Amino acid sequence: MMLLEVDNIRKTYGKVTAVDGVSFCIGKGEIFGLLGENGAGKTTTIKMLSTLAKPDSGKILLNGQEIMKDRKATRKSIAVVSQDMNLDYEMTVFEVMYVYALLRGIRNSVQEIDKTIERFGLSAKRDAKVGTLSGGQKRRVMAARALLSGAELVFMDEPTVGLDPSVRREMWDIILQMQADGRSILLTTHYTDEAEYLCGRVAIMEKGRIIRLDTPEKLIDTAGCFAVDVNSRTMLFQDGQEADEYITAEGLTGLKVRRTKLDDVMVNIGRAV
Repeated sequence: MMLLEVDNIRKTYGKVTAVDGVSFCIGKGEIFGLLGENGAGKTTTIKMLSTLAKPDSGKILLNGQEIMKDRKATRKSIAVVSQDMNLDYEMTVFEVMYVYALLRGIRNSVQEIDKTIERFGLSAKRDAKVGTLSGGQKRRVMAARALLSGAELVFMDEPTVGLDPSVRREMWDIILQMQADGRSILLTTHYTDEAEYLCGRVAIMEKGRIIRLDTPEKLIDTAGCFAVDVNSRTMLFQDGQEADEYITAEGLTGLKVRRTKLDDVMVNIGRAV
């Protein structure tokens, strides 16, 4: 069953078209990835889906209802983990969570907050000021707020940007925990390994449009499962024998055939656009 349905939305700022006829849907309990370089239209799309910006045209349905007709009701069903660290650094972790709970009208909030803080591995930092936390811990606080909200749909806009590799992996585990709790997640990222690991389906955006949409596996299969790196280019092939024959025919000694990654697909699609 589809939780979110996006139908041909468009958004312009002056003469600049930020989002141009985007359509997709997200099922209940699905992690859906929105991939693209900076400026592809991912963040503008998130703003429209979270009612922070109104589409110039098109429809956005959440549980079959247009989101802009009752923005207050819509916002009770969604939560946003933004790219920016939108936390009050002078508050403690508990205070940040408590104020958020008050704004969301959450009952028995103290017990729920402490359970959520513990679940996200932040118990030792419960009474620490947010400004003293590491980047990864701040991201965990933001994710914990989203889980505390009870929202059905969570928008995560570049949630691991700037984090060390090990901390990124911790965030991946948190995202999977949220999915296990029944949340649907829209994840925007330009890290293809992240999308390949987490997402059931991904949409690739380029210049405000979705140019590919499928599972990571099918995107790779369609582009070619085998890759050969030749200088600054990566050549993709449907089978390993074809790749070997190319190496031999071109006299490219020392090169090896490897499995294609989603990153290779992104680069090749970008060159074709």
